[in-house]
This record gives sequence, structure tokens and C-alpha cells, in this order.
Amino acid sequence: MSNWQDCVNGVYELLGAPFILMSVFALYRAKKVRGISWIHVLFFSSWGYWNLYYYPHLNQWWSFAGGLALVAVNTFWLGQILYYNKKEKGIKKGLPLKAREK
Repeated sequence: MSNWQDCVNGVYELLGAPFILMSVFALYRAKKVRGISWIHVLFFSSWGYWNLYYYPHLNQWWSFAGGLALVAVNTFWLGQILYYNKKEKGIKKGLPLKAREK
């Protein structure tokens, strides 16, 4: 049975996903990484994966469910940041368009 602390934590984690999703959409529109470090997104993504292991051991299923949403969006955002960083570095090196698309 869940306790109220698990429910509150789960709701916070679940609500974190749409807030991070706002950053995903902003980066998709801009197609350039500015003011964001992939390192902090990696840190919080790794913490999220840890939580997916940890919460079930505590029988915190609401937190686990919210954590699934949050880690999924954080992982996608991290991939997106790395993709656009790599793409921009290809442009700065003056690679031909076909080489940049690979």
C-alpha cells in the first residue's frame, strides 16, 4: 500500500515530465543548443534511472510511475542535445551537407 509521501513524490516526478518536455519542444524549434549543458541533463537522467531501480525496493510505486515519465523525457532531451551539438559541430567544420546528414 502506498503512503501519502510516495503519492506526492510520484506526482512531482510525473509533473516534471511536461516541464522538461517544454525544453524538448523549444530545442526542436531552435535546432541549436544554447544555455544548456548536456552534463547536467546526463546527471539527472542517471539519477532517474537509479530511481527506477530504487523505488520498487521501497514499494514506492507512485514514485516509480512518475519516474518512468521523467526519465523517458530526460533521456530523449539528452539525445536531442547531443544530436544538435554534433550536427552544429559538423557545420562549423565545414563538412559537406551529405557528410553532416550521416
